[in-house]
Amino acid sequence: MKINRVDKIFQVYENQQVKKVGLKNKYKRDELNLSDKAVEYQNTFNKIKELPDIRENKVKEIKDSIRTGTYKIDGRKIVDKMFERANFDTKV
Repeated sequence: MKINRVDKIFQVYENQQVKKVGLKNKYKRDELNLSDKAVEYQNTFNKIKELPDIRENKVKEIKDSIRTGTYKIDGRKIVDKMFERANFDTKV
């Protein structure tokens, strides 16, 4: 079997490829613009993520004072900190 005019087939195929590429470039890409405040928030959030969850020096200090028997709990300080963190005065 002999196939003639194969070049016409390739030409049709090439035209289809050009049309497909042309359609892809027709549409705009989505863009995202962050405000200055959002960028600042993102930078601050990333810095906070880098901080350790546990302050090792504070844990070591408390462990040592428990071991030596010098660890004292001041209930008044605990209550003051609880109210301070809850902003109790400003909410009432």
